[in-house]
Amino acid sequence: MPYLFVKFSASYFWYFAVIGLMIPYLPVFLDGRGFNSLEIGELVAIFTATKIFGPPLWAVFADKSGQQLPIIRLGALLAVTCFIALFYFDSYWGIAFSLAAFSLFWTAILPQMEVMTLTSIRKSAKIYGRIRLWGSVGFTITALVCGQIVSVYGSDAVLVCGFVILLSLFLSTLLLKQLKKPVVSTHKQNSASILSRILTPSFIIFFVAGLLLQVSFGPYYSFLALYLRDLSYPDYLVGVLTGFAVVAEIVVFIYVGRLFRYFSVKQLLVFSFLITAVRWWVMADFGQHLLLLFVVQLAHAAGFGLYHSASMQYLQEHFAVDQQNRGQAIYISGVWGVGGAAGAYLAGILWADGSGASAAFYFAATASLIAGLLAMLLPKPKIAI
Repeated sequence: MPYLFVKFSASYFWYFAVIGLMIPYLPVFLDGRGFNSLEIGELVAIFTATKIFGPPLWAVFADKSGQQLPIIRLGALLAVTCFIALFYFDSYWGIAFSLAAFSLFWTAILPQMEVMTLTSIRKSAKIYGRIRLWGSVGFTITALVCGQIVSVYGSDAVLVCGFVILLSLFLSTLLLKQLKKPVVSTHKQNSASILSRILTPSFIIFFVAGLLLQVSFGPYYSFLALYLRDLSYPDYLVGVLTGFAVVAEIVVFIYVGRLFRYFSVKQLLVFSFLITAVRWWVMADFGQHLLLLFVVQLAHAAGFGLYHSASMQYLQEHFAVDQQNRGQAIYISGVWGVGGAAGAYLAGILWADGSGASAAFYFAATASLIAGLLAMLLPKPKIAI
């Protein structure tokens, strides 16, 4: 188990290190290439929108073969290959194509890794949080270190950092091992009934609420670095703030098992949505107060860490064993793909090169508030740890 723990933790570390680079610094890279806020919003949306198509495509292969590892490795190899193209493009469409291709293959990794991890530790499910927290560690270290590198060497340093991280991700997947024999599902009834599981009122509410939460993250993911720059904060602060937020997230992943003893999945989801709404409202009105920015960054523990853990628990219970890859794919492509892309695009429209920053965060707060109200309509959950 210790060796298994280390191998999975390493892959989570490097996978989320990619996010620790792209979320804060992709907009900085694009701004350095001379794009305006609308174009930046569109390009971030294109990068995010591949989550709509990628996960379901890869999940079909995973469910039919019963093997996640070959897809994980292929996705990592092709992701780093496509990322290299960014070194050679300056035009809008060239960068858009490179980002879309890189992201399409990168999205192959996480759904399969989640299923592979959860399956491998089924007898010790609480270990999941401790493995997953290494993704948060990777995010934090990357945000801090790459923030310093970009501050010193400029926005193009994002490309060098990205190549090193993606190469490390691919190498880490070579250490993984498919622990169980490939199983081709013979449960045709379960496979055929996945649509009925998707169309249940519970899943629809869960799905729409999660989508709205990801929409609300649009201004934060797309423009945090530029927002802080416009408020005259130093360049390195974006890394410090995002790192601080993820440290809070790590604490949640360590102790989330205890929270499930006292609170239902429904209660944790509602709390995550509502506290995130407060977070965006504070950022809209009090961005000039650094202490308050640090305080509300603690809400990331709920808006991401707690929400993610509760969602994984929900999906594990809601879908049958032979539906898990597709269930994860539907969740990631719809909630993270559609929600993230729509959030980035709408944020680009509202941002108006900085003059609409408050309006963008007000919009985000409203989306998250509606998500919280919807989650209150979830039926009494049967999920327990």
